[in-house]
Amino acid sequence: MADSEAGQVGQALVDFALSGAFPEEPQSSQRVTLQELGPALRALAEAKTRLESEIHTINEETAPDISQWVANAKSLEDDINRSRSMANDIVRRSEAPDVSGKTIQEAEEKVTFLQQENKYNQQVRNALSSIKNVNEILDKVERARDERRILDSLHLLESAWTALDGIPVSKSCRVMKLLNLKAFELKSAVHDVFDYVWATLVRVDAEAGTLAVLENVQDEPMSLSDAVIGLKAYKEVDQRMALLWHALDKAIVLPRTSAKGQSLPTVEQEDATLKLQGQANRDIPSLFHDLSRVLTYLSERLPEELVRSLSNVMMPDLIPRLISIWLDPAVPISLADMHTFQAVRDTVRDFCQTIGRLHFTGFSDLQEWVESTPRVWLSKCRETALDSVRAKLSEGLGNPQEVERVETQKVSKTEGMELAATATATATATAKAVQEDDDWGAAWEVDASATDEETGPKAAQNEDDGSDAWGWGDDDGQERPNTDDTKVPAKTPADDDGGDAWGWGDDGDTGESTAAPLPVAAKQAQTREMTLRETYNISALPTPVLALISTILEDGAFLASDNSNPVASAVAGLFSLPTLVLAMFRAVSPYYYALNEGGNMYLYNDATYLSEELAKFTGTWKTRTDLAPRAVAMLRLDNDIQTLQSFAARAYSTEMTTQRTIIRDLLGGSQNLLQQEGLESSDLTAQVDGAIGRVRSVAATWSSILAPSAWNQAVGSLVDTIAAKLISDVMDLAGIGQDEAYNIATMIAHVEKLDDLFPGLPTSPADGTATAPPQTAQYASTWLRLKYLGEVLQSNLQDILWLWKDSGLSLEFSVSEVVDLIRLSFVDNTRTRDVIRQIEANPHPQAEG
Repeated sequence: MADSEAGQVGQALVDFALSGAFPEEPQSSQRVTLQELGPALRALAEAKTRLESEIHTINEETAPDISQWVANAKSLEDDINRSRSMANDIVRRSEAPDVSGKTIQEAEEKVTFLQQENKYNQQVRNALSSIKNVNEILDKVERARDERRILDSLHLLESAWTALDGIPVSKSCRVMKLLNLKAFELKSAVHDVFDYVWATLVRVDAEAGTLAVLENVQDEPMSLSDAVIGLKAYKEVDQRMALLWHALDKAIVLPRTSAKGQSLPTVEQEDATLKLQGQANRDIPSLFHDLSRVLTYLSERLPEELVRSLSNVMMPDLIPRLISIWLDPAVPISLADMHTFQAVRDTVRDFCQTIGRLHFTGFSDLQEWVESTPRVWLSKCRETALDSVRAKLSEGLGNPQEVERVETQKVSKTEGMELAATATATATATAKAVQEDDDWGAAWEVDASATDEETGPKAAQNEDDGSDAWGWGDDDGQERPNTDDTKVPAKTPADDDGGDAWGWGDDGDTGESTAAPLPVAAKQAQTREMTLRETYNISALPTPVLALISTILEDGAFLASDNSNPVASAVAGLFSLPTLVLAMFRAVSPYYYALNEGGNMYLYNDATYLSEELAKFTGTWKTRTDLAPRAVAMLRLDNDIQTLQSFAARAYSTEMTTQRTIIRDLLGGSQNLLQQEGLESSDLTAQVDGAIGRVRSVAATWSSILAPSAWNQAVGSLVDTIAAKLISDVMDLAGIGQDEAYNIATMIAHVEKLDDLFPGLPTSPADGTATAPPQTAQYASTWLRLKYLGEVLQSNLQDILWLWKDSGLSLEFSVSEVVDLIRLSFVDNTRTRDVIRQIEANPHPQAEG
């Protein structure tokens, strides 16, 4: 019992000595005996020994810091002693009665200095205390890092930064640099630990195709929710989510959403792991079901803040991929598959609602795709149609197809007889001999339903323009071929293509016809319908273009009558699609047609055929009774038909301009063929032969393409180019000698062999005998001028006078032109002047005759 009481006394003394704790009752009132003092003193001695040992250990651990602190304290103590000594000195001097004013001033300055020194010392003390505090905080950060208490580390780091900012010392001070360096190193070290912990919470294995997002991991104090705080502290929320998405995309999403593989895996969830396994269906509902599973997994396991950040980087990648790889190809072109497309649309709409509930954002493009189904479908139709036209053109012109052009005109009996008598042998309507008035209609394929009707005079010049009937009007100023084989008047322009060869009339034709004018009574005769037919070749391209346009318009007609269809609102755009198809044809076709010989003429024929067939289609469409009135009213192809006609004319004009340029270049170009330096007569003949050969080559190529009437006009224009060039060069000569005149006439005679391109028709159709002269002049306006020029160059003055008065020279050459030719070829003498005077006195002998 005595030992116990002695121990209690000793412990009370130790507690009081160490911490100042005073013992409580009844121990405080207990009487202490001598026997109890011995054990108490031994307890005090043991406590002293332990305390000294701890102090020694602490001294050893903090010896460097303590040495520094001791040095600093000693320095501070010296400063304080010095200040105290100076203060005592000042007091002593102030008490002396003989202190002078100078001494007082010095004392005041010392007081001020001491005050500043004291203030500075206090600042140094505060700074050292703050530095010590920051160092202690950083030590705590290091301990928290080692224990993987990431949040505590981050909070302590934040406190350390705040304390560093509060230290009243320049940042360039060495101690501040060291503290900053240590803080940054600790931050980096904590970040490395954070990376490790994050990798244990969010695991993505691209090779295995798995994803595991865990809230907690055994032996790791940081949870996924805590990780958000760490991501914010490091400002890495968006960066981490971007990395997560790219890893997730590589491991799971991309293999599932790619359509390249022969088989696709499905997405399954096993416990806390999402992974690819098995084989999925290649349909859209299966795809969006798997994607919903992925997004649901992420929404359930990631904090909402991370889901929003993940959406910002995931949706811009995922949504365009879904639309371009899966949804756009699923859009049907045919309305027959629209019910399947409706199921796809419903699936996508449900998917949008699901991911909206899961707090994902950034899928507005997918919602817009669902809501704008008519526009999406129309875009697909437009893209497919235009690509189809381009693909067909890239395949080439294909095998030519023979088509027939038919024109029905109302003509009088006399006009019908003349047309039958002058029709070309190549026309499909064979002209038989018209010997009796009642047989004229049988010579051409007269419509059986036609009836005789009394009409007024036929307005051939103003009311019935055959060129317009074929779609070759002059509205765009392009050169257009004529399609009439009846004779037309000779025209003076060298580059004219022969006028309207059908002869139904031309607004701009003011020349004189070689046919006798019809009597007034004949013009007022009965009229009947006459059908003119001829064939020409087109490429294989117009047929698929027309089929495509027809399909598009039929779909438009169906939508116009079915308002319940999900794409019914696209009907207007569907009816405008043929315009885009034709625009694509016009834009791309010149390149592909130019790859073939005679391609421009095929393009002319194809564009003409398209315009004619579309005109027929339009006429039939407007009379259909199975169409809704809305569908009938929405068809507007008139402008496209006119544009195609102009396009055809441009193709024809381009080809003709090219060929005429080549022929002129072969004949010397802008130089006078007959005045080229250094060229022999044989060289001139070779140039002319080259031009003739070019005409024959082109004529042979065009013969398998153009209709006979168009071929006659086009080839006639090329022949006319040669004739006009020769005539112009001869008229530009300063003089013509006898030998030169002979050579030129020989050259002209060589050119005249081109007459065999336009053989005359038999005058006795029954037995095919008595062939009429060639019809070259009918299609080459300067052909007769060339023939008369050749005769003039080979004639004497008397023959020229006869040609002027009794032949047709005056119909082809003016007085001044003939006079110039005479002066070029003959010496100026009395006989020459007499002939010139007679010609000038009789400028129009044919009219006077």
